[in-house]
Amino acid sequence: MDESVRRALLRWPDVPACNGWLGLDARGDWWMRSEAARPWPREADGRLQRAGASRLRHPGLVAFIARNYQSADDGHWYFQNGPQRVYVELEAAPLVLRLQPDRSWRAHTGAPCVPRLACVDAAGRLYLDTDVGPGIVHTLDMSALGDWLDDALTRLQPPDGESLELLRLDADALCARLGFRPRPSADLPG
Repeated sequence: MDESVRRALLRWPDVPACNGWLGLDARGDWWMRSEAARPWPREADGRLQRAGASRLRHPGLVAFIARNYQSADDGHWYFQNGPQRVYVELEAAPLVLRLQPDRSWRAHTGAPCVPRLACVDAAGRLYLDTDVGPGIVHTLDMSALGDWLDDALTRLQPPDGESLELLRLDADALCARLGFRPRPSADLPG
C-alpha cells in the first residue's frame, strides 16, 4: 500500500466504503461505472455489463489501483483510495494471472505468484489459487498452456514439490474453495 494512502487512513479513519463503482474483468482491465449505471448489472453469461462503464486506461491510475488493491477478511476485494475503501465487482476472480516467458506466473497487478491449487469452472476456464490470492488464467495464455495442461498436475507444482490437485467446480463452489466473494454490491451498503 502506498505511504500516502496509509497517512490518509490515519487522518480520516471513518470514511464510509463504497461499492458498485469499480469492476475488474476477466482480462485484468479495470472498469468504472457512472452514477446512472449503478448497481453493476451482469450479462446472462455472468460477464460484467460494459454499458454505462468506462475502461480505465491512464497508466498512472491503473498502477495506483494495482498497488493499493487487496482482500478483506470476508473475501471481498477492494482498492484503498486514500481513506476510502472501494469494493470491486469481480467478473471472474480477484486476480488475472499471466504466464511469463520463464514459465513463472504474475498477477495483473504486477505481483509475482506461485500456484498452489488449480480449478476449472463449468465454462472450462482455469483458476489458480496462488500465494498472493486466487486468480483466473488470462485467455491469451490458454493457448500457450495447450500441451502443458495435459500434465498440469505435475507442472503446476508449489515450491515444496507436491503436485497440485485439479478440481472441477461450479461458480459457487469455486468462490467458496478459493475464498473470494465476487459481488460486493449484493452484500454491502453503498
